Amino acid sequence: MKKNLFYAVTALGLLSACSGSKDAAVGNADTNDDVILHAWSWSFDTIAANMKEIAESGYAYVQTSPANTCFIGEDGGMALFSQEGDSVRGKWYYYYQPIDWKIGNYLLGNRDQFKAMMDSANKYGVKVIVDVLPNHTAIDHTAVLPDLNNAVGGHDKLYHANGFTPIKDYNDRYECTTGEMGGLPDVNTENPDFQHYYMTYVNDLLSLGVKGFRYDTAKHIGLPSDPLDSLATRNNFWDVATGREEVKGLKMSVPADSLFIYGEVLQDKNVKEEEYAEYMDLTASSYGHALRNVLDKGNFSADSLLTWHHPVDGKHLVTWVESHDTYANAHESAGLTDEQIRMGWVFLTARQNGTPLFFSRPAGSTRENYWGNNRVGARGNDEFKHPEVVAVNKFRRAMHGEEETINVSDNGAVIEVGRGSKGAALINLSASVQEVSLATNLPDGTYTDKVNNTTFTVADGKIAGSLQPLTSYLIY
Repeated sequence: MKKNLFYAVTALGLLSACSGSKDAAVGNADTNDDVILHAWSWSFDTIAANMKEIAESGYAYVQTSPANTCFIGEDGGMALFSQEGDSVRGKWYYYYQPIDWKIGNYLLGNRDQFKAMMDSANKYGVKVIVDVLPNHTAIDHTAVLPDLNNAVGGHDKLYHANGFTPIKDYNDRYECTTGEMGGLPDVNTENPDFQHYYMTYVNDLLSLGVKGFRYDTAKHIGLPSDPLDSLATRNNFWDVATGREEVKGLKMSVPADSLFIYGEVLQDKNVKEEEYAEYMDLTASSYGHALRNVLDKGNFSADSLLTWHHPVDGKHLVTWVESHDTYANAHESAGLTDEQIRMGWVFLTARQNGTPLFFSRPAGSTRENYWGNNRVGARGNDEFKHPEVVAVNKFRRAMHGEEETINVSDNGAVIEVGRGSKGAALINLSASVQEVSLATNLPDGTYTDKVNNTTFTVADGKIAGSLQPLTSYLIY
């Protein structure tokens, strides 16, 4: 990732395209080509066994769930989310409760299994991103293992002085970056002994070939400009974590600009997105919300999708239709059908910028049963390799360097994402057949799309054809 090269997001007006107008949104020729598969709750063995399909489906990256030693909850049960009376207990989120910083946990696999996954990734040319969460430990902090306690100078040195005080105001930067979040005690990430121990874990991952990191709860780790906890002398965690500084003679073993590093910096008031962006790419959480609103209404005009809803340029944002949090926590996105999710994915991925992340929903999940087969470690459903998903993943790479143009039908039901004069994605957001004539930059001729073998004609700067409900078409 290139750092410190951010440009103002320009709000460009939307012009209806049904009458032939265009240039609803046009970017420059600098593009992001890669897409990420979030193999949520897949075990290391499961990811390894599916690496060939992941590669063939057009993903440059696969993102794992946290690989570190974690709290063993509910007697080690392997349910994604157990309910009262279930025969198998468990919760997916126990791997978000660290008790040590070594590779391997009971939910996803041990270090040897992680290494085997990395060997498979190398074989098929897929890069691995690991989810990391140095901000906190397990809710039951007494479960922290002796190696971590001893490494940081004792259990009391592991946490901020304010680390057991629940956050009441998430827009107060002192509370947000030093306080207890959701019962999770806040680690003193500024303690050099902790930084050294954590970076030893990071370097172990890098030694096995890891190519990136997703920083969970990144906005809860202080920036240099943030208030100091009384046990900290300077807020330098991000300088250490991105290899700008060494700590006690240890430095990140791989240059940060050769890795893909992004942070979960969920947007709200008083969030310092631009300062975080000096260190890493960021999640476009507000854009995801706007996109889901459009999908829910089946109308492009239901929300604004022509800017990224973010002060950071789209080239440095990770975009999604939904994340594991929007699906699994409050189920904000879980009611959207798989078809709606696909339409959103095609729109995001056909676009010029952003790095789209595809969240793998549980196998067997329905809109009535969000947990589906309800097992940690299992592969998600087949949507990650659906023909429309694969087609747009490959379309994105084929459109390298081509400027985007977004055109929309008068009724907001159909979107065309054009890429120069080389290709276009057509997306029907609605539950009914749409007959359209949209402005396009494609040369005159007859085109057959790559997914459904549907024919479209282009004449005099307009593309015409019939789109089935909740279906996308890739033309190039």
